[in-house]
Amino acid sequence: MGEAQTYVDERSWMGGVIDEAATARVSLDEKGTVTGWNAGAERLLGYSAAERVGRDGAVLLADGVDAATERLLRSLAALPRWNGRVALRHHDGRRVEAAVLAHHRTLDTGETDWLVVSALTGTSPEPRDDRLTGWSFAQTPCCTMALYDTGLRLRRANDDMARAMSLTEDEMRGLRVSEIIVHADSDKTERAMVRALETGRPQYLENYLRVEGESREHAWSCYLAPLGDEDGHTHGVVLSAHDMTPQYWARLRLQLINEASTRIGTTLDVGLTAQELADVAVPAIADFVTVDLLASLDGGHDPALGSRPGTPRDAMELLRVAQQSVHENVPEAAVDLGETDVHPVGSPVAECMATGRASLYPVTDPVFADWAAGNPRRADSIQAFGIHSVMMVPLRARGTILGVAVFVRHQRPEAFERDDLLLAEEITARAAVCVDNARRYTRERSTAVTLQRSLLPQRLPRQSALEVAHRYLPAGGTAGVGGDWFDVIPLSGARVALVVGDVVGHGIHASATMGRLRTAVRTLADVDLPPDELLTHLDDLVARLAEDDASDSFDHNGDFGATCLYAVYDPVGRRCTLASAGHPAPAVVTTDGTVDLLRLRAGPPLGLGGLPFEATEIDVPEGTLLVLYTNGLIEARDADIDSGLDRLCHALAQPAVSLDALCDTVLGSMLPGRPMDDIALLVACTRALDADHVATWDVPADPAMVAEARKFAAGRLEEWGLDDASYITELVVSELVTNAIRHAEPPVQLRLILDRTLICEVSDASSTAPHLRRARTYDEGGRGLMLVAQLTQAWGTRHTALGKTIWAEQALPGP
Repeated sequence: MGEAQTYVDERSWMGGVIDEAATARVSLDEKGTVTGWNAGAERLLGYSAAERVGRDGAVLLADGVDAATERLLRSLAALPRWNGRVALRHHDGRRVEAAVLAHHRTLDTGETDWLVVSALTGTSPEPRDDRLTGWSFAQTPCCTMALYDTGLRLRRANDDMARAMSLTEDEMRGLRVSEIIVHADSDKTERAMVRALETGRPQYLENYLRVEGESREHAWSCYLAPLGDEDGHTHGVVLSAHDMTPQYWARLRLQLINEASTRIGTTLDVGLTAQELADVAVPAIADFVTVDLLASLDGGHDPALGSRPGTPRDAMELLRVAQQSVHENVPEAAVDLGETDVHPVGSPVAECMATGRASLYPVTDPVFADWAAGNPRRADSIQAFGIHSVMMVPLRARGTILGVAVFVRHQRPEAFERDDLLLAEEITARAAVCVDNARRYTRERSTAVTLQRSLLPQRLPRQSALEVAHRYLPAGGTAGVGGDWFDVIPLSGARVALVVGDVVGHGIHASATMGRLRTAVRTLADVDLPPDELLTHLDDLVARLAEDDASDSFDHNGDFGATCLYAVYDPVGRRCTLASAGHPAPAVVTTDGTVDLLRLRAGPPLGLGGLPFEATEIDVPEGTLLVLYTNGLIEARDADIDSGLDRLCHALAQPAVSLDALCDTVLGSMLPGRPMDDIALLVACTRALDADHVATWDVPADPAMVAEARKFAAGRLEEWGLDDASYITELVVSELVTNAIRHAEPPVQLRLILDRTLICEVSDASSTAPHLRRARTYDEGGRGLMLVAQLTQAWGTRHTALGKTIWAEQALPGP
């Protein structure tokens, strides 16, 4: 306790008010060895500190230690305090009868010892007690009260004070507050007494301490008033105390409920929300708390059915999702986080969930004891930590039982009471709603993510124009899955379209809208619309969808719109045509590592209408990287978009061994944590079809040139080693060139492209597109396009600025 040989009072604030020698103070360790000895002890028994410190204290007993005394001393080990009269042996051999008060205390080091005090008689020069008593009742209200002299020693105490301290007035007389009650608040009270004596003004303070015979801490409102005579001289101080425990605990409960309302439910994560409940409850309510949810909740099973399939019908399976303890690493836990525990019908946990009512259990309850014995770890924990009181509270939200919270006490000596149960029910009810919200959000998010991923490309199509890598990341946090999408669409003439878009909003509705827009883009791309025209049609579609949703009774918060970037790359001409509908500009990385953001003539977001979309055409050398992305990649709460674009350009400038590695580099540098919005990233490296794979011939507008066109095609197929395809190709060329010469306008051009397929294109200056029709038996014409459609893999028309192109693709012959 800090004394080496004798007591040294470090409370300098007391000055000369207190005579330390007026009380005999002796401390002993748990073995009975004297560790402290003050001047009052020397005055009582005649021994100096040097003679007694470090020696056995039992030799001071006048009658020695017989068997009865030894049993009494052993029984004291479990008591917090003892008082009575003891016969002691003075240094000169005479017998001394002393009233002693012994406190069993815990030191700052965690060790325990005994502090024994005894008030010495005849040491106060104060007036007679009857005069002080008269002043006290005349000048202070009647309540739990004690009278102290100017040496801060108790002279009188009323019956309420004696009952509160569990000591008689005679047993307390001559002792200070710090000697009657060993508690940190005792010094605070004595400081207030000194101020009252010095200033002559009353003092008010609140103390929180546990008194003898009580398991729960009490709150005391203390009023200290100086007592003086008619001449203004102060002769003592009266302490009157009011037990404010009900109001104190009511205030603490209200504070805890308020704290729970702010600390529980800060996220939409089931596990974190449950952990917040456990964190709030420890140590405010309990020393150890667990939160278990029905295992069926994590598998989409109906909670009303109890456990998941495979669990015995007479048992309930719970999953441990959170736990907290006053001890580090939660050593009391009988079930680890993420593990399940099966509770049979009739067990306390099963009954709590079946009835939906909270319950209190002492560990000696037979039902509780039988349940605890069913899990060896639980039984060992109860014994090892001295668990003595348990509360079980169901987590109920919107009429559904989700799980159970278990509150345990072992370090705090007081058992749970009815008020504790009501408080636990209150904060658990709040937590249950938050857990259910998180569960519903998780389920909806999982559905939205599944829908989103099912609507995105499952695999990229095979094509030769671009090498492509992509990434899609759903939003983290509470935003929910958005409507970001991307696509790679093969077009006629070996061209490829790249698409990236972003639907306003989050959740299943945004994912569904994204799927509709992606389907619309693929449909419009299939008819070979230029990028600006495609966005115009898409804009009309979004406007109509917005009108339909506005008239729908289902509320979508009024948000409906999207952005989109559509790009078409031609590997023959090595050019790229792009159009944007309010979407972030793409980045271009040249072969020397230079990164630029394209300056597009951006149109408005889809759905606004009224403004045109314009296309931008650029030359794209082979090996150039085209980087398309959504705004979630470059936007952040703590930085502007320009900062995000700068970081993107810096990340794209880093060397990478592959496009996939470059995607990972970009995401790693742009996203230090979970994204706050969906992210779609599309990186494409351009390839080129050289002259050896393309054959072009300007056809004179003369029907006699049809035969020459067949010869031209047959000759080039021979060079490509495709003689087996010559017959069908000549038929296709003959039909398409004949139609162009007879029904269209010059100039007419024939182009053959060798890619993954053999492509035959005939271009003319007419904007009129041919239509496939079925010829009647005696019709002289009308069978040409039908023949082309039957002989080729696909055919179609695309309009250009100078007219149109009729194209047909046929599969290459196998080896």
